[in-house]
Amino acid sequence: MDITTPALLFPAISLLLLAYTNRFLTLAQVIRQLHASPDHGSPLVMRQIPGLKRRIQFIQYMQGFGVLSFLLCALAMLALFMHGETAGKLLFGTSIVALAVSLVLSLFEVLISTNALWVVVEDMQRGADGGEERPPAR
Repeated sequence: MDITTPALLFPAISLLLLAYTNRFLTLAQVIRQLHASPDHGSPLVMRQIPGLKRRIQFIQYMQGFGVLSFLLCALAMLALFMHGETAGKLLFGTSIVALAVSLVLSLFEVLISTNALWVVVEDMQRGADGGEERPPAR
C-alpha cells in the first residue's frame, strides 16, 4: 500500500463533512424557526422536539466520526510517508471503520428526519379531514 491509497479518501470525507455541516445548518434553522414561531408550544411542535434532540446528537456524532476518519486518514498518509507500512495500514483501516460508523449514524439521522416529516404530514392530513384521527399511510 502506498500513500495514494488513503489519499483517495480525502475528497470523499471532505464532501461528507460538508454534507453533514449542511444538515446541521438546516436543522439549526428549523429549530430557530420553530422557536420564533408564535405557536412553538403547539402539540405538533412538541411531538417533534424529541426527534430534533436526537437529530442534534446524531449529527454531532456523525461529524465527530467523520473528523476522526479524516484525521486517521491523514495520519495513515504520514505513517506511509515515513515508511511505517504497518502503522499506515492500521491507521487507514481504523479510518475506514470510523467513516463507516459515521455513515451508519447518518442513516439513522435520516430515518429520524423522515419520522419528523411523517408527524407534519399526519397533522396536515388531520386538518384536511376535519380533525379525524387516521393512521399514517406508510
